[in-house]
Amino acid sequence: MDNNDKKEPRNEAVEWIKSIVTAIIIAVFIKTFIFNTTYVLGNSMYPTLHEKDRLFALKFPLYFGGPHRGDVVVLEAPDSTDKDYIKRVIGIEGDKVEIIDGKVYLNDELLKEDYIADGSYTHIYNESLWIVPKGQVFVLGDNREEGASKDSRYFGCVDIDSIKGITGFRYFPFDNRFGKIN
Repeated sequence: MDNNDKKEPRNEAVEWIKSIVTAIIIAVFIKTFIFNTTYVLGNSMYPTLHEKDRLFALKFPLYFGGPHRGDVVVLEAPDSTDKDYIKRVIGIEGDKVEIIDGKVYLNDELLKEDYIADGSYTHIYNESLWIVPKGQVFVLGDNREEGASKDSRYFGCVDIDSIKGITGFRYFPFDNRFGKIN
C-alpha cells in the first residue's frame, strides 16, 4: 500500500469541510447583506398580499437611501420583540401624514392608493396627524378595515433601522399573483 492511498481520504474530507464552510459563509453573507425570505401571516396587507404568500425581502436597497414612499417593507414589530410586520411606507422623514374622513393625505394632498380595496375607509385610533421625524417612516397596512392592521396609526412612526428589507417579489404561490409586488 502506498502512502498516497492513506492521505487521499483525509485530503478529500478536508476538501469537503472547506466546501461546506465556504457555502455556510456565503449563505450567511447573502442572508445578512443581500436578501432574506419571509412569509405573510394575517391579512393586514390584503389585497396586495395574502396569508401564506412567500416573499423575497431585499436588504441592499437600504444601504443606498431606501426605503421610499410606496415600498412594502419587512420591519421589526415595535410592539413585540419576536415578530416582524410587513407594511407599506406612506411617509418618509419630514412628511406630514393626515387621515381625514377615512382618506390619507400626504403633505396636504390626497394620496392616490390604488393598492387598497375600492371603498376602503382608513380608520384612526388616537391620532389623525403625524409629522415623520428624521430617521423614521410612517407605515400602513393595505387592509384598512378597523383593527385589521397594527401600523403607524397604532404605534407611531418607526425607525428606519428597524426595517429588515424591502419586498418586491412574491415567489409563492405559483399562481396569477406570482412575481412583482405593486
